Amino acid sequence: MEVTEIAPHRYQIVWRTPLSSGMRLPVALRFPEKTRNVTEPTLRELSDSLIERRLIELDSGLTGARIEIVGLQATITDALVRVQLLDGSYSTTLVSSSRPWIEIATSRSSLEVASAYLMHGIEHILFGYDHLLFVLALILIVRRGRVLLITVTAFTVAHSITLSLATLGVVHVPGPPVEATIALSILLLACEIIRSDRGQASLTAQWPWLVAFSFGLLHGFGFASALTEIGLPQGDIPLALFAFNVGVEAGQLIFIAAVLGALRLAKWIKVPVVVERHARLATTYAIGIMAAYWLIERLAGVTASAA
Repeated sequence: MEVTEIAPHRYQIVWRTPLSSGMRLPVALRFPEKTRNVTEPTLRELSDSLIERRLIELDSGLTGARIEIVGLQATITDALVRVQLLDGSYSTTLVSSSRPWIEIATSRSSLEVASAYLMHGIEHILFGYDHLLFVLALILIVRRGRVLLITVTAFTVAHSITLSLATLGVVHVPGPPVEATIALSILLLACEIIRSDRGQASLTAQWPWLVAFSFGLLHGFGFASALTEIGLPQGDIPLALFAFNVGVEAGQLIFIAAVLGALRLAKWIKVPVVVERHARLATTYAIGIMAAYWLIERLAGVTASAA
């Protein structure tokens, strides 16, 4: 939802809800009492969502008021709400099903901004399955802990650079080709794992940090597209950008810790070597198959958009 104050106490509302099998998500907006529609809601149906636009007016203004998202508590969906007021203040809030409303405030404290964007970063990486598969592939190809730490750090530094540059508008790269190339990077890593296991020469096995840094630059553009959709608060851009980066890194470390913990548990319970070898091979092929599927799907999307 986007709430934009276009005149004193008058707001443009854009409400986008996803479609599943042609059916709209059963949620609706509830504005404060005495809210008037200046223009009646208009609907536009896209292939994946329904967009509702309206112009509302409230004599007391929305500052300090609550907008409820009725029905959100019965779903597992979150709602992203952007608010732009006449005084220039800008905020982005993630509304969850456990608290299905937003209270419009004139501004947020630096701590609130940092906390919100930290959570955005964590959630993006933990639900960004392509990025997680890339990190998993790095874990599988790098055997030593110290080298893994250097490799993951190189990946983090690289994606932080391009994330910042793209979000601030210094560099612009179209999203669909980036997403397709990210899938290709995962597929290449899966092939490198197979080559390494067969004893063949592998650039990634020899210089994992260099490969991670190179592909990290690419993945940063993928992170930037998500952050661009969320938006940055005009008064706290450096803080929000830093917090989002920290959140991505924190989510990445959580995932790495979970994977390494599972591997350590497997050794502790003394899983047979043959089972471990086959599990590693199966995981590698699963990564490669998933990456190949994403690559074909995303290339088709690039072709369709170009046409």
